[in-house]
Amino acid sequence: MIPLISQAFFNEQETKKKLANFILNAKKLSMDSECEKFENNFAEYQRRKHAILFNSGGSANLALLQSLKNLERLKNKDLIGFSAITFATNVMPIIQLDMTPCIIDCSPATINLMSENLTARIKETKISALFITNALGFAGDLNKIKEICEQNNIIFIEDNCESLGSEISGIKTGNFGLASTFSFFVAHHLSTIEGGMVCTDDEDLAQMLKIVRANGWDRNLEISQQKAIRSKYKIENEFESKYTFYDLAYNLRPTEITGFLGNSQLKFLSQSIKIREKNYLEIEKEIKNNDDFLILNHEHLSLLSSFSIPIICKNEDLKEKYINRFQNAGVEIRPMISGNIQRQPFYKKYVKETYNLPGAEKIHNCGFYFGNNPDLTKNDLDVIKACLAK
Repeated sequence: MIPLISQAFFNEQETKKKLANFILNAKKLSMDSECEKFENNFAEYQRRKHAILFNSGGSANLALLQSLKNLERLKNKDLIGFSAITFATNVMPIIQLDMTPCIIDCSPATINLMSENLTARIKETKISALFITNALGFAGDLNKIKEICEQNNIIFIEDNCESLGSEISGIKTGNFGLASTFSFFVAHHLSTIEGGMVCTDDEDLAQMLKIVRANGWDRNLEISQQKAIRSKYKIENEFESKYTFYDLAYNLRPTEITGFLGNSQLKFLSQSIKIREKNYLEIEKEIKNNDDFLILNHEHLSLLSSFSIPIICKNEDLKEKYINRFQNAGVEIRPMISGNIQRQPFYKKYVKETYNLPGAEKIHNCGFYFGNNPDLTKNDLDVIKACLAK
């Protein structure tokens, strides 16, 4: 069996031993200094001013949209554009926060939303924000998408949960929008078992994210920020501030275990990404030798941080043929994330307007993916390549 992931962590045995020792000796396991240290380290890695840690990537998505509403940059009923090929927790917060999802097609050539897809949608519909998903380690032409958003006064945010480390012209994906979200779920590039992050350079947004993360209070803000917000709302002393709640919020806090694992695994991230890219490029040679498949375009990516290896067959019959071949060989495979998300039960229940999405339909009907991780052996790669052979 070749599973999507074979280990929870990079360098797993050493990491587990260090984790056990940390738990035995830690004075505090609720959110504290390890989380703050991970935030600082991750912000430096991502080349962003601020990184705010959450208990999951889904929580990061929810908190980001809630924060933009709290700051009145978004409001009820605003149309929020999003990638048709995405994960459910990218779309659900739009619905949950009483905004209106506006789906945008993706290109089978990149499995991502491209600038031409966005241009086609905004010719017909005025959107207030674009919440793009950088899918499976790939990304669209984010530099062009950013320009379009700036020209049309569209708030641009990125779900970069599956593309941590990928780069376009040396700029990391997740750094093109106002803010970006990340996931550290066990199957992702960097595992903290569960965990997520929001990165931004925007001071006000970073402050609101910390408020939204922790019940709406100010306990995790810097002292100068606490003084300013208490003065604004006439909170007279430290005692009163303990249970003053400033805006709509949740409890989405991580634990010190999340922070410790993040700091531990971040040291291996660059090495892990190099192995993932090498694996992908080796397997891609086999894909290029077989005209049953579409060749994914990643020429605009200067670094491909391969989350997994997506396969787009030329038709549905070929998809079934190769799914059977992979399953018979013991290689775990998955659908293309949520596929055309208009087909999902929750989406049909809450969103009545549908669109013609030929690109997403092609990806949905003809695509699947299998795992790519640093633990793949030469034998694993040979089995995979045999499954892809003409």
